[in-house]
Amino acid sequence: MIRDRLASTEPDAWLHPVSMPNGVGDTAAFERAGLLVRPDRRLGQVVRGRPPGVTAHQWSSATRTPLAFVVAEAAGQTPVLAVQLRDPAVLGAGAARADRATAAVCEAVGLPLLRVESAAHGTGAFARRVLEYVLDAHAYTTATGGEPPGYRDITGRLPDGREGYVNDLGAVARAAAVDAYVSGRLVDPIVRALNVSWRDGTAEGWAWLDVREGQCLFERARIRQHRFSCGVDPSRLAEDLATSAIGERLKLLGIAEPALHDKRDLARELAGLKRRRDELATPFAFDHVSFD
Repeated sequence: MIRDRLASTEPDAWLHPVSMPNGVGDTAAFERAGLLVRPDRRLGQVVRGRPPGVTAHQWSSATRTPLAFVVAEAAGQTPVLAVQLRDPAVLGAGAARADRATAAVCEAVGLPLLRVESAAHGTGAFARRVLEYVLDAHAYTTATGGEPPGYRDITGRLPDGREGYVNDLGAVARAAAVDAYVSGRLVDPIVRALNVSWRDGTAEGWAWLDVREGQCLFERARIRQHRFSCGVDPSRLAEDLATSAIGERLKLLGIAEPALHDKRDLARELAGLKRRRDELATPFAFDHVSFD
């Protein structure tokens, strides 16, 4: 199971079951990897009242937390995972405090929480594909007991006909970049990327693609997991998510003017990242990267 049972409490008593669709007009819920998924919930719709150990202020804040998806057991409909997918550009000044309150409530009731921050992954069909990927990876890892190859390392034929990692979320974006370069819409066909793991438990991935001289598409994804792992290294997954977001931006190239980043600005951000080495959980492996 995704959710670990808490030995000291009865967590199910604090969780509302996730209802199945009621009729023809209610088609939001779907099943994936033997689990029931409901989109667009709030944490207050999932947890039954303020649990022990949670302050009134934390509870008041956490009940308003929007959840992109709630994942439940298909049989008992008990929630086993809460998922936040959001755009970091729209987060307010109190986001960190609200995040702590949300994590505290989920911890108190034993509900795993997955938080993904990315400008491209918050809503729509693409958000669902990300959620399905996570659930498929978790199901595969559970079935294999984590034995290699891991879900991300399974090889096969890619959309462009090459052999490679079939569960690399960025594979389609890389193939699309080559096509765009061949058609003269890019100055470089290579999607470049990096990832880091922070000591606070956050995994972060960057991806960028040169569109014009000195200007590029740039995406950043951050992942934070509480009591949950899908079986793919979170820093690697964050990098793949950032790369796949580049693919989403590429779909608009030629249709609308893309939002491009000046590489001089990204060089300054990269320098700042390198200065924060002492905050990393693992050694920085991208000293060779440059935006010059």
